[in-house]
Amino acid sequence: MSRPRTQNVITDAGEARITWVPATTAPRLVLAVSHGAGGGIEVRDLKALAAALPAHGVTVALVEQPWRVAGKKVAPAPKTLDTGWRGLWPALAAPGLPVVAGGRSAGARVACRTAAELGAAAVLALSFPLHPPGRPEKSRADELLGTGVPTLVVQGGNDPFGRPEEFPPGAYELAQVPYGDHGFAVPKKSGLTVAQAMEVLTGAVTGWLTSLG
Repeated sequence: MSRPRTQNVITDAGEARITWVPATTAPRLVLAVSHGAGGGIEVRDLKALAAALPAHGVTVALVEQPWRVAGKKVAPAPKTLDTGWRGLWPALAAPGLPVVAGGRSAGARVACRTAAELGAAAVLALSFPLHPPGRPEKSRADELLGTGVPTLVVQGGNDPFGRPEEFPPGAYELAQVPYGDHGFAVPKKSGLTVAQAMEVLTGAVTGWLTSLG
């Protein structure tokens, strides 16, 4: 993997941090991905993307929201998350490449809500929380359907926040990690290893990013 470098960025929500993992071939775009409300950039799917994509001309920017940088345990309100993301955007766009906005769970929601206003080239939504577990009537589909740019959802087959078959029709693509939960963990009885699950995920994202041109 490329040698990462970190960059701290002051936003109106506090100090955020970007860990840059540079493309190892001619860079053609930046994939900026942020974490969810329950973890940081060390989660398996973000690590897998940072390991796989640089060889395909994609610079990966792993974004830590100000609340994580400050060491807090609980994520703030969505409005504050959006403020932090907006404040980071100039730094993400500074390399002069198209920026794909992405994230997992709460981070995916932020990317969806702000994509059009920030001029994102596309949106990558990992484990999009379509609804709270057991509350399908509390749908967040409008955020996903309103991105206004090419969008890929990568969802675990057993995600309690929304299984793939629960997603409404719309102008987005959906890839499934079989048996995966909200963190893309897979049960041993599935016959699929975590490494294989990550290969499914990175393969889907790599193919989609390539299709963007």
